Amino acid sequence: MNNINNKYKRLVNACAYIVAVIAIVILASCSQEDSFEGSNLDTSAPKLTALDTYIRTNYVSAYNIDVLYKWNENVVDNNRFLFPPIEENVQPVLEVVEKIWLDSYTEVGGADFVKLVAPRQLLLVGGRNFNRSGTILLGLAEGGKRITLFETDLVDVSDRANITRFLSTIQHEYCHILNQTIPFDEEGYGRITPSEYTAQWFNTSIAEARELGFISDYSRSSVVEDFAEMVNFMLINSNEEYNAIIDGISNVEARESIRSKEAIVADYFDKQWDIDIYELQEVTARNTQEVINN
Repeated sequence: MNNINNKYKRLVNACAYIVAVIAIVILASCSQEDSFEGSNLDTSAPKLTALDTYIRTNYVSAYNIDVLYKWNENVVDNNRFLFPPIEENVQPVLEVVEKIWLDSYTEVGGADFVKLVAPRQLLLVGGRNFNRSGTILLGLAEGGKRITLFETDLVDVSDRANITRFLSTIQHEYCHILNQTIPFDEEGYGRITPSEYTAQWFNTSIAEARELGFISDYSRSSVVEDFAEMVNFMLINSNEEYNAIIDGISNVEARESIRSKEAIVADYFDKQWDIDIYELQEVTARNTQEVINN
């Protein structure tokens, strides 16, 4: 009987030893897997360039706006000939945008205005974006989440006309974001010049469009674009320059139509956003001049 018990004990001990060895092997294997030795995934933190640091400080942290300047085929139209901007051109352009657009709205609308109502991404493209009609697409506002700015490589900070052309894009597109957040009275606005809107707006010159009651040729494309163009032209021109444009229109009825549209724009900014657009116009003009003087 004792011999049987001794054999049984030896068998149990042997089994326990085997189980312990297997457990050690399994734990060692898991430890090796957990260490991800030989993994192709790069888990290290990306190194920030001076440009990335500027963007993080002046756009991401300040306004919760990310800036995309590197090539990403998922955020551009691959049916167009588009390319990323030259990296050395990016910060000078962003400094202009910051001074003329962001600083101006912040000064008039308050420190949190753009933080609360802003695109979450600013996408920069190097060259022009041509349409099949022969016109040039200067920018896009996509669902209030992203503004795409083309012609980044063509910006000349010493040339006022060049800066005005570039900034007109963001003034126009940002107006769309404001309208997407709080709509304006499209029906009332559309009654001012109801019969003159056309998909063939590009067949009309700016001068001809103004004699029809529109601030620009593109204004004729739709009521929504007309409103955004009114805001755009008010903010890329000083008050004196803007009034000179209106006073230069020979058709009295056309001048009155544009002034009626202006009144709706001013009322919208005042009642919906608590912004005096004429004050914003003055601040934007001042900041634009400061950019050129520097």
